[in-house]
Amino acid sequence: MNISVEEMDGGITRVVLDGRLDIAGAAEVDLKMNIIAGSAKLLLIDLKDVAFLGSMGLRSIVVPAKNVNRRGGKTALFAPQPMVEEVIKASNIDQIIPIYHDLDAAVQALR
Repeated sequence: MNISVEEMDGGITRVVLDGRLDIAGAAEVDLKMNIIAGSAKLLLIDLKDVAFLGSMGLRSIVVPAKNVNRRGGKTALFAPQPMVEEVIKASNIDQIIPIYHDLDAAVQALR
C-alpha cells in the first residue's frame, strides 16, 4: 500500500492511497493517516487506486476522518472503485464520510 500527500488550494490535504487496504495495507498506512489527520482541517481521501478494502482498511479511513471532524474539520472520499464503494456503503461509512466521483464537487463540499 502506497500513500502520498498533496496540499491543494484552499487548505485541503489530499491523501492518495494506492494498493490493497487489507490487514497488511492498513498496517502500512495507519500511523501516517493518523499523523496527517492530526494536522489536517480539510481532508480528501483519494481511493481511485485502491483495489480492495477490508475491515481493517475501513478503520484506517474512519478513525482519521473522525479525528478531523471532531476538531471541526471535514473529510470526503474521492473516486472509490465500485467494489470498494460497495464495502463503504454496506458498512454505512458513506453516512459519516461522503463519497464524490467528481473532484470539483469533492473540493466544493470540503469548503
